[in-house]
Amino acid sequence: MPLFTRPRPRPDRDPVPVPAPAAEAVPEELVRGATDGQGGGVPGVPRRPLGRRVAGMVGTASAVAFVLLGLLLPDRLAGLTPGAFLRLPGEAVLGAALLLVLTGRARDLVAGALGLVLGVTVLLGALDLGFHEALGRPFDPVLDWILLDDGQAFLRDSVGRTGALLATAAALALALAVPAAGMASVVRLGRSLRRSGAVAAPVTLAGGTVWVVCAALGAQFAGAPLAARSTADALADRVRQTRATFADEEVFEKAAADDAFRDTPGDRLLRGLRGKDVLFVFVESYGRAALEDPAMAPHLGVLLADSTERLKAAGYASRSGFLTSPTTGAGSWLAHSTFLSGLWVAHQQRYRSVTASDRLTLTEAFRRTGAWRTVGIMPGVTREWPEGRFYGLDRVYDSRELGYRGPKFSWAPVPDQFSLAAFERLEGGRAGRGPLMAGIVLVSSHNPWAPIPEMLDWDGLGDGSVYEGVRARGADPRRVWRDPERVRTEYRRSVEYSLTSLVSYLEEYGDEDTVLVFLGDHQPIPAVAGEGASRDVPVAMVAKDPAVFDRIGHWGWDEGLAPSPSAPVWRMDTFRDRFLGAFGPAS
Repeated sequence: MPLFTRPRPRPDRDPVPVPAPAAEAVPEELVRGATDGQGGGVPGVPRRPLGRRVAGMVGTASAVAFVLLGLLLPDRLAGLTPGAFLRLPGEAVLGAALLLVLTGRARDLVAGALGLVLGVTVLLGALDLGFHEALGRPFDPVLDWILLDDGQAFLRDSVGRTGALLATAAALALALAVPAAGMASVVRLGRSLRRSGAVAAPVTLAGGTVWVVCAALGAQFAGAPLAARSTADALADRVRQTRATFADEEVFEKAAADDAFRDTPGDRLLRGLRGKDVLFVFVESYGRAALEDPAMAPHLGVLLADSTERLKAAGYASRSGFLTSPTTGAGSWLAHSTFLSGLWVAHQQRYRSVTASDRLTLTEAFRRTGAWRTVGIMPGVTREWPEGRFYGLDRVYDSRELGYRGPKFSWAPVPDQFSLAAFERLEGGRAGRGPLMAGIVLVSSHNPWAPIPEMLDWDGLGDGSVYEGVRARGADPRRVWRDPERVRTEYRRSVEYSLTSLVSYLEEYGDEDTVLVFLGDHQPIPAVAGEGASRDVPVAMVAKDPAVFDRIGHWGWDEGLAPSPSAPVWRMDTFRDRFLGAFGPAS
C-alpha cells in the first residue's frame, strides 16, 4: 500500500469516527460580558461566579483610585479637597499608552517598575504633607531622614514608649505596604488595558487629546489646572533639590571660613560687658504670630505691656526687634546654632558641618575672654549632647542634672520656672562666683502645649514634686488637639507662661549687672501661625545699666518687650557679628 494512500472504509463496517474540531478559545472579555442565566454572552462558556466578578471590579476600581491618589495628591492638608482629584493626570495617559504597546512579561515588568515609583511618590507626598504642617516646607529626601528619628523621640516623650513603638511599627508597615500596593495596582491595570485593548486604545487617545487641549487652553477646575502634571513637576523639583543639597556643602564651607572675629584676641572681645552676668534665653516656638495674630495678639500684648512696666518699676529698661529664623514649626537646634555661630544653618547637613568645626560662637567668645564662666541650662536634652563642646560651655546641665523630680508636662521634661530656679541654685546664687554667661532654653511652650505648668512661689518649688497636682489639673493634649482653636489658645497660654517665668525671674534674682537677651527660636507650626507666615521671631534685650543701651542705640530697636510691626527685622545669623561689634573691639 502506498505510504500516503488513504484507505476507504468498507460498506459493511462502521464508519471511522472523525474527531470533532477543537472549540475556539473565547476572549475573556466576552466571558465577562455574559449574563447569568439571562442569555447573552457566549453559549457553552462557563461564567465566573458573581462574587469573583464583584471582587474583580472592586480591585480594579481600587487600583484606579490608588493611581489617581498618587498622581494627584497635594502637598498640603488644605489642598485635600474633592476638587483636587477631579483632574486628568498626564502621567496616567502616558503610562496607559506605554502599557498598551507592551505585551507579556515586558508589560508586567514595566508596570511593576512604574507602580514602585508611584508607591514611593505616595510616601514622599505623605511626608511632604507632614513636613508642611510641622515645618512649613517639603521633605528633603537627602537631609531629613534624621528628623524621623527625632519625631520618634518626640512621640516617645509625648505618648510613652509603648505608644511610640506602636506608631513606629505602623509607619514601617505602611512604608512597605504602599510601594507594594502601587506595584500591584499598576500591574493589574496594565493587564486590564491589554484585555480591553479594543476599547482602551481609543479611550487613551481621547484622554491624551483632552489633556493637550486643556493644557493649551489653561482650563481649570476649583482653582487647579484640569490637565495635571503635578507628579512630574514634583519629581523634577526633587531632582533640583537634591542637586542643590549636594552643591550647598561647598557654599557653606566658604561662608564658614569668612569670620571677621576668628582671630580677635580674647582681651578685645566683649569689653563693653565686662563684669556683667549675660543670659541668652531661647523661648520655644515664640514667634511673631503670637504678637500679630488677631486671636492671640490682644492677650500677649497686654502681658508684654504689663511686663515692661513691671521691669521698669524694678529698674530695668528694654529694647526689642525681630529676627528671621532659618526654620519654622520645629528644628530649634538649627535656630540656636544660627544665632550663636553667625551662619545660616537651615538644615541638618549644615548643622552637622558647623558643630564639627572650630567656628567661633557667641558663647565661645565669652569663654575666650577668660572673664566669664560659661554654662548651659538645657532641660530639653535627655541624653548625651556632644555639641556642647562646640558652643564653648564650661558646664552643661541637662534635664537629668537640674534636680527635678516632678512630672513631665507632655514633651517638656522640666517646667520653665524650675529651670530658671535651678540655674540660680546651681550657678547664679553661688557665693563668691565671678561673672556668668548662660545659655538657657525654655521648653514649656513646646508642642503639644498641654498640659501647661502654673507659676508657683519661687521658694516652694523644692525638687519639683509640687508639680504633681499642677499636672493633674492640666488639659489633656488629646482633647486639646481635637479643636484647632483650642490648640491656638493653649499655644498662646504656654508662651505666656514662659515669658511670665522669665520676667518673674528677673524681678526675683536680677541685679544691677544682669543683662538678658531673649528670643523665640522659631514660629509655631502653620496650623497655629497660619499658612505662609513669616519666619520672624521677637528678640529683646533687658538691662539696668544705661551704658548697655548706649552701645546698641544704632540698632533702632523699639522700646519695651513688644516690638512694633515696623521694628527692624534682621536675619538671625547676623546677630552674632552685630553683638560682638557693639560690645567688642570698638570699646
